Amino acid sequence: MTHLTLNALRKTYDGKEVLHGIDAEIENGQFVVIVGPSGCGKSTLLRMIAGLEDITSGMFMIDGELMNEVEPADRGCAMVFQNYALYPHMTVRKNMDYPLKIAGLPKEERRRRVDEAAAILGLEPYLDRRPAQLSGGQRQRVAMGRAIVREPSVFLFDEPLSNLDAKLRVQMRIEIKKLHRRLKATSIFVTHDQVEAMTLADLLIVMNGGRIEQIGTPSTVYHEPASMFVAGFLGSPAMNLLPAEIRDGKLWLTGAEVPALAEVGRGVAEGPVTVGIRPEAILLSDNPAEGLPVTVDLVEELGGSRIAYCALSGTEIAVVLPTDGRGQEGRDMRLVLPAEALHVFDTASGARRDLLLTRSGLGMQGHGSAERRNLALPA
Repeated sequence: MTHLTLNALRKTYDGKEVLHGIDAEIENGQFVVIVGPSGCGKSTLLRMIAGLEDITSGMFMIDGELMNEVEPADRGCAMVFQNYALYPHMTVRKNMDYPLKIAGLPKEERRRRVDEAAAILGLEPYLDRRPAQLSGGQRQRVAMGRAIVREPSVFLFDEPLSNLDAKLRVQMRIEIKKLHRRLKATSIFVTHDQVEAMTLADLLIVMNGGRIEQIGTPSTVYHEPASMFVAGFLGSPAMNLLPAEIRDGKLWLTGAEVPALAEVGRGVAEGPVTVGIRPEAILLSDNPAEGLPVTVDLVEELGGSRIAYCALSGTEIAVVLPTDGRGQEGRDMRLVLPAEALHVFDTASGARRDLLLTRSGLGMQGHGSAERRNLALPA
């Protein structure tokens, strides 16, 4: 069993705190992805787990044993770096063998481990080549092989795919996921790429400004964001965030001459809020009596999908369009924002407000008048 506990971890550089009390529990065999923008502290946190950075305060434990003062080599962690960190004068076999040689393992045991890792990663034809003779994806596999041969209890990945082109990143994502399923080792993967985060993670940790914004499964974090930051960070395009207000028991768009978005009920604290909705949750209608009237400013053609950008209440809003060519630039559309798809956030703190929203004037007036992917837009 390999259970990791992060309890109130803090990191300070020259009197400035960059990690502000990180708490997390990582279960045995989980693939955990730490995601966030550049400078949010995710790589610093990973290096603290590896023992490459000192812990200013708090506790880091593996299977209940305190690791704060344990040397990196004795923590049972193996790290895969962004820049591969291969020895250019050594062959692939010697690069993978080297950490085992330093650890004093017998030659036959070292050979067995290298051969097994090479078979897992498809590196057998390249064992006698040097790094300069390999592609970027092959070099990254060698870096992973060097970690695998150590048979660690925890794998740590520090943005290992960021140096690869788009096609290779997809291939390596698949390989890493298959590798994890095969080895069943606890893994922590750091990235700023939300696609990597969503596709790889069993558990997602979203960081911002040295703090954890939310921990949960990718589905939970995507569909139930705990804050405006999470809502705006995950998703491509990101969740639409619009200024709104609560008054008279209803949710209204700020500055828009339209009916209320939803009923919130009496007794709910009134005042300015921010309302969010995913682009794919917006429905399109040909009924002039419902929805929000907008004009398409720009359409992005993405092959498998089309994204329209429109101005709404002074804010740009993204809408996923059908792929049949309707919804061209300059066309008028009616957008229906279903109450059940709306998220409400406190504008000042950014925190989610869990409100029971029911349909109001901008909901669908009849069955079938607005459909997600099958509609008749005005010419």
